Amino acid sequence: MRIIVATCSAEYTGRLKANLPQARRVIMIKSDSSVLIFSEAGSYKPLNWMIAPCTITEHHLIGLTTDNDHDTYLTTLEVASEKTTDHLVITLYEVFSDQTFDLGEEPGLVKDGVEDHLQHYLAEQIDRIGKGARLIRREYPTPIGPVDILAVDNQGITTAIEIKRHGGIAGVEQLTRYVTLLNRDTRLAPVRGIFAAQTITPQARTLAEDRGFECLILDYEEMKDEGDHSITLF
Repeated sequence: MRIIVATCSAEYTGRLKANLPQARRVIMIKSDSSVLIFSEAGSYKPLNWMIAPCTITEHHLIGLTTDNDHDTYLTTLEVASEKTTDHLVITLYEVFSDQTFDLGEEPGLVKDGVEDHLQHYLAEQIDRIGKGARLIRREYPTPIGPVDILAVDNQGITTAIEIKRHGGIAGVEQLTRYVTLLNRDTRLAPVRGIFAAQTITPQARTLAEDRGFECLILDYEEMKDEGDHSITLF
């Protein structure tokens, strides 16, 4: 990654036109040739940018203007999109820092509390759907995708559980499709549904209950504390 701190201006043309007047900014050039221009303010969002795939051409201009009888040295970075007509030209008037860093391989963001973790802990603590419940398996396969958890409740009824971090109407519709399909299997029917999430919108709760599903709020921190933290696939 190349990071340049400089007094610069920029002009963007293509699907729209925009320009940045001369000021001190940070220019980030990533290994995939993406270019982003940042200011001191503005939070994380760049002022202007060009995403990959694109090509970067660097020009060094000498004697374009004079300042106190001395030549002025300018550098321009021309960034052209390879898929569109978008074109970004950055002019560097004074460079304070120009450094390149090898950041190495990116392992990716590891999120805590995602659906897979919730699924793992609920499978481990299946009594949360009712004392005496028994786990059949996680990721129970169906022709339209795997059900997060399939279990048997304390009444011996097959239970399909759909798990979300934030439960919305789309999740209820997904559970509906699973329950409808599973009820066609005489070995499993009747199948009831549980919609489980850390939060459930009022609209989703209303729809779920209207379709006969139970809503279950999952307290991730509490489940995490009770878990044995051993990793099991099913």
